[in-house]
Amino acid sequence: MMNILFLHSNFPAQFRHLAYALAQDPRHRVVFGTNRREGHIPGVTKALYRPSREVSEHTHAYVRPLESAVLTGQAVYRMATQLKADGFVPDVIFGHSGWGTTLFMKDLFPKARLYCYFEWFYHAHGSDADFDPSEPMDTDGEARIRLKNAPILTDLYSCDQGLSPTNWQRSQFPREFQSKIQIRHDGVDTEFFSPRPGRKLILPRLSLDLSGAQEVVTYVARGMEPYRGFPQFIETVALLQQRRPQCHVVVVGEDRVAYGRQRSDGKTYKEWMLENTSLDMSRLHFTGILPYPEYLQVLQASSVHIYLTRPFVLSWSMLEAMSTGCLIVGSSTAPVQEAIEDGVNGLLADFFDPADIADKVETALDNPQDMARLQDNARDTILQRYDLATLLPQQIAWLLDKAPAQTATYPAAS
Repeated sequence: MMNILFLHSNFPAQFRHLAYALAQDPRHRVVFGTNRREGHIPGVTKALYRPSREVSEHTHAYVRPLESAVLTGQAVYRMATQLKADGFVPDVIFGHSGWGTTLFMKDLFPKARLYCYFEWFYHAHGSDADFDPSEPMDTDGEARIRLKNAPILTDLYSCDQGLSPTNWQRSQFPREFQSKIQIRHDGVDTEFFSPRPGRKLILPRLSLDLSGAQEVVTYVARGMEPYRGFPQFIETVALLQQRRPQCHVVVVGEDRVAYGRQRSDGKTYKEWMLENTSLDMSRLHFTGILPYPEYLQVLQASSVHIYLTRPFVLSWSMLEAMSTGCLIVGSSTAPVQEAIEDGVNGLLADFFDPADIADKVETALDNPQDMARLQDNARDTILQRYDLATLLPQQIAWLLDKAPAQTATYPAAS
């Protein structure tokens, strides 16, 4: 029997499939420490933690992320101490690095193997932070970003091994620590996210019926923000509406900022873009966050799926769209280029150029027979490199230390 402790501020996040699979094995006892009350996984015991206070307003701005991580780490330590008192001592701990959940686990459980999920390492230059020339990096930003890595660096030192989902994301971590980090994606459920040719989009709950639409362009993101190219996307929509009077656009996501900065004027990016862009709202549909069956229907009914991102963490949604057989028009940025080769399994466009994005969308809409090959290749890419059915057993073997440690790498998309 093995005791396994997952740690993540969200629930179940990247650990959903892994925690579920391990919990179905009667030889394992699985506990999930989290800050989120909502959600349930059969067989998994949820343990909640809560920081004792908020970050002090008197703390130096550079140090606030570190103080937040320490407060989280303290709360997790107290939670884990109670687990230990109740007889649960983990053999393996797997936590998301950066928020502080794993900071003190080696102190409480020195014999446990500590694995960390390393999603992102921050840089002031060369990736997301200084990508937009309209937001130049200053010395204050450089100092703040350098210290933001402090809890991650502690985890890199403390952990036995780490996992990163893509080559691009692993490449952001310091070279001296990369040997500790394997590359293996969380995996896409390709049975669920599968094509259904000819499917029409009808969402009765939202009174949305696009069964008569011949052109449905889709966009999915957690939030509507510059990190995921939302302003450029809306400008692209305006161009498409001018050129293609029958084109409908469906946007899945919340009107919030998940990554990056809020607007200084207090408005959301959606509010600001809709106020300053000429749009036909009868052909632009915002659904909010959708349950998985409705989200799947959006992807299956998509004529073209737009995915834009700064050089940052790659979204699950792009790979799920590829698995569903969508024709992707993506930004020609490093995380996208790891999975999509222009003209082979999707089309790439300049992140900052709505006209180029719109041109690529029109190319796809005007040439559906030519695009069928790209859609098939997109699905094949996911089956070959990101299929949950293949990756989940590998993740389990890695976590349970049943396979030799090695860095998994993937070939370029073909």
